Amino acid sequence: MSGRGRRAVLPPAGHRAEQPMSSNGLVVTVTNRAGFKQEYDFAELPVPATMQGSLAVVFAAQACGWTSHGSAIACWRSVRVFATFVSGLECPPDDLDGLTAAMLKRWRAAQIGTNDGKKTLVTVRALLLRDPRLATGAVAEELARRIPMPSPSKKSFTQAELERVLLAAQQQFRAARLRIQENTRLLEAWRAGHLPEGSRERKLGGVLDHLARTGDVPRTRRPGGQMGVTHRRILGASNAASTWGRLFLQRQELTALAVLLTHRFAWNLSVLDRMPTPSTTPSVGEGASVTYQVQIEKHRRGGGRWFSTENITDSGADSPGRLITQAIQATAHGRELAARLSPGTDLLMVARSQQVERWEHRNADRPKPVGPLVFGIAPSDANWWRRTHQLDGSPFRLLRQKTVTREGRPLQHSQGTHESVYVLPDPQVQQASREVFEAGALEALEQARTIVFEGKVADAADPAHQETATADCEDEDSSPWPFPTGGCGASYLLCLGCANAHVHPGHHPRLALLHQHLEGLRSAVDDHTWHKDWLDHFLRLEDLRDRLGPTPWNAALLRVTDNDRTLIQLLINGDLAP
Repeated sequence: MSGRGRRAVLPPAGHRAEQPMSSNGLVVTVTNRAGFKQEYDFAELPVPATMQGSLAVVFAAQACGWTSHGSAIACWRSVRVFATFVSGLECPPDDLDGLTAAMLKRWRAAQIGTNDGKKTLVTVRALLLRDPRLATGAVAEELARRIPMPSPSKKSFTQAELERVLLAAQQQFRAARLRIQENTRLLEAWRAGHLPEGSRERKLGGVLDHLARTGDVPRTRRPGGQMGVTHRRILGASNAASTWGRLFLQRQELTALAVLLTHRFAWNLSVLDRMPTPSTTPSVGEGASVTYQVQIEKHRRGGGRWFSTENITDSGADSPGRLITQAIQATAHGRELAARLSPGTDLLMVARSQQVERWEHRNADRPKPVGPLVFGIAPSDANWWRRTHQLDGSPFRLLRQKTVTREGRPLQHSQGTHESVYVLPDPQVQQASREVFEAGALEALEQARTIVFEGKVADAADPAHQETATADCEDEDSSPWPFPTGGCGASYLLCLGCANAHVHPGHHPRLALLHQHLEGLRSAVDDHTWHKDWLDHFLRLEDLRDRLGPTPWNAALLRVTDNDRTLIQLLINGDLAP
């Protein structure tokens, strides 16, 4: 039964699930969530045929849990690295059961020095452990060895780098948005019949209408066979910004928008690739604002937790939702054309490709192009931004790192990932945290100084000193806790934290007994009460015990008198006033 109580539809009679492995056992087919297939031919590996077949079997078993070609490609590359290593051995084994612990030690040593190598070790180990022949013995023990986590390499932009990249993205996207807005107003005026007959604006409006319906301006075939712009004089030029770019974002301009969205919301590229156009919901009590419901699709969260929504409000120029409003406006014509060419298509991040006839959809995990339109940000677009702005790494990875550290909380990832990958390895976070760590250390030092025995250890009693329940007092008039009317106002337990206190062997039995009672009290009361009322006194006694040494301290317990027991009981009950 389904979750709503309806009987599930059975497959047709005779239906059999398609097997991922070919009849010869050497070709594995991986199907992604969109239904696209990709084949991996293990006959290409430089190892014997029997090992090729064994690797294909474990690869196919691993592939059952994959929903993207990206996972398959990454695993396939690791398999090729392993096969190349095996083929380079002096006596390569014919099959996986011929691998020895010594071979795997060499394999580990060759890979463990780099982050990519560590990832390769993890991937290959997962495959080899699927072979039952490697489940026991020295090889299994070698495979079970811990592989260190890759060293975190992510860092965020410096403030100067951030400002430079954001300024470039803002300028590029703003110019594109204003260009599209201006031409949209002209197109709407033409469609409403508000432009003068015979004017340039009216002729341009007709060209824009053709562009909105087809994705390109009218073109004429020249005598040489090339296609030229028909209304070049009206358009002003034949470049992208003057022709089809009047209503559509270019891929570079869509990349600039993605940079701004990543900085604002820390969404990664896979989220932007598949993000539907945000829907609007009414803002209660706010007539001038609009709230967008943005759908986030993140497959790394695991099955059943792929989709979530975020509510983002546009309430003014500086509000987070203003960028969403601008993105919807700038991509409106692209989204309308995509829905016309392929009904049901409704993705926010859409651009018009420069060379439509040369476009090849190579990454089947990303949305497929529709006519001249492409969706999301391809790796080549990110690389273009990196090269143009002379960055050390992907602008999106660095911006995401900056946003996560700025927000100080997990964004589409777990708390553990937030701390171990984004926050702790970041040099800027480490630099900014030094003052916090220093202040904490100083506070801890000051606290530690207040919970040690502050008095003096004496060999005998001094007749000039005044005896108290826990020590002898040298001068009660100079007490750190004076009475308003004079004298010492501290409890007898606080005597151990006063510099006027003198402890001689006559005090040792009752203090050792007090230490013993406080230790037993720890299990009799709740932690909060013990830490609040007794911890400081217990730590001072611990410090005094360390100064005297364990032998005299333990011997003092043998000299405890009934008077000592009564005195300590009164102290613990709070019945002994100073």
